Amino acid sequence: MAAAAAVRSKRRLLPYFHRLLHSAASPSPNRFLRHASPVPRAADHSPFFRLPAARVSTLPTGLRVVTQAYPAATRMASVGVWVDAGSRFELPGTNGTAHFLEHMAFKGTERRPTAHALEVEIEDMGARLNAYTSREQTTFFADVQGRDVPAALDVLSDILQHPRFPQQAIQRERGVILREMEEVQGMMEEVIFDHLHTAAFRDHPLGDTILGPKENIQSISKNDLQQYISTHYTCPRTVVSAAGDVDHDEVVDKVKELFTGFSTDPTTADQLVEANPAVFTGSEVRIEDAEMPLAHLAIAFKGSSWTDPRSIPLMVTQSILGSWNRSIGVGNCSGSSLARGISNGGLAESLMAFNTNYRDTGLFGIYTTAPPDALHDLSRLIMEEFRRLAFRVSETEVARARNQLKSSLLLHIDGSTAVSENNGRQMLTYGRVMPFLELFARIDAVDCAAIMETAKDFIVDKDVALAAVGPVSNLPELSWFRSQTSSDDKFTAKLFSLGA
Repeated sequence: MAAAAAVRSKRRLLPYFHRLLHSAASPSPNRFLRHASPVPRAADHSPFFRLPAARVSTLPTGLRVVTQAYPAATRMASVGVWVDAGSRFELPGTNGTAHFLEHMAFKGTERRPTAHALEVEIEDMGARLNAYTSREQTTFFADVQGRDVPAALDVLSDILQHPRFPQQAIQRERGVILREMEEVQGMMEEVIFDHLHTAAFRDHPLGDTILGPKENIQSISKNDLQQYISTHYTCPRTVVSAAGDVDHDEVVDKVKELFTGFSTDPTTADQLVEANPAVFTGSEVRIEDAEMPLAHLAIAFKGSSWTDPRSIPLMVTQSILGSWNRSIGVGNCSGSSLARGISNGGLAESLMAFNTNYRDTGLFGIYTTAPPDALHDLSRLIMEEFRRLAFRVSETEVARARNQLKSSLLLHIDGSTAVSENNGRQMLTYGRVMPFLELFARIDAVDCAAIMETAKDFIVDKDVALAAVGPVSNLPELSWFRSQTSSDDKFTAKLFSLGA
């Protein structure tokens, strides 16, 4: 009886989901381009020939220096240190050390004995000093006037090679990080993605949070911090990246002079990853909270690593799925068929496709917020769209996605800070800076066949990781989500035939 009811339910839903995605009442995919061009056009990339090329030098110690003279009337520059070390490389029981170290680096050195002395020096230059930690990388950078690049390098080299870690500052910073943790707990997107990593990489450091658990924050010691630096802050795993009003040779000479205290241990991050690879577990974290007005949901598949050739098609696929927020007011005019379907059905408040890369794996999927009574229909629509990508994709939506992706990439390197960050990250992940002409050529090579083949590789018959928080009692079970990726699902075949 249950099986028969399920079949009847699917038959009733066929016309419903087809209308949401393909009804004549909703605008055609080209409608948003009506006043420009009937089809998306390929952009002219020739202006990028005029961009200064990135220059790279490798010192005898293995430390790499990359610079890019970025033309700007402000004569500003950005310089930073990118280290191939994040929370995934922490020892068992010390989760949170990498992030704690990021905080403690600014608490004084032998030459700059207090945090106040460091702050005054930075402020006197009119500079900005900052840092962040991710699961695989840690970054310390400064935005300064071009003439102050040598001084910024001196500060950066000092805080990383000669930190004092005074006990009083360690104790004080515990409270700062615990308050930061409380703030993060109020950011539902951060909470969901932490839960998603736990579900996707259970019992592996990649599944741990970056901040670490409360008990670790209260117990991390000076010895833990020193051991992490001596083990992971090595020359072969470090890149100094500068952009803006910079001179390559001057930066290289200054780095040679200042960065002499890092270990030259030849062990690479790739070797550490190979020794403890991440395994996609495809489980779920589901937290019921009926007091919340909206449910927060992330559905993910195992994605690609940074260097996987399929990473570019996945980036285009992410752009096809798109992002949408009801408050923006664009719904049934969106270029994303999923956004149109959700808008037409009133199924969610927001939608965001994501594609996160790591050294040996990744996460690819959808994050959405929705009212509790729409969760079942929303889940069906999302999974139907995932399956569609493997069997029917139009040239128009792929061309649009390519253009949107290229525009997004360009917007993210607007300014010396972004250029320096992009180059530093690429040196760690690719071992080189990929020119935009090459990157755009790789994007333009992605066609319908590549999208469908990639979707078959990453979606069809693949495990699903799920994170859900809020009033989620109406959300289908994880096994249901897994069943919706089946390659021989008759429901899928019939739905696709309706649009043929």
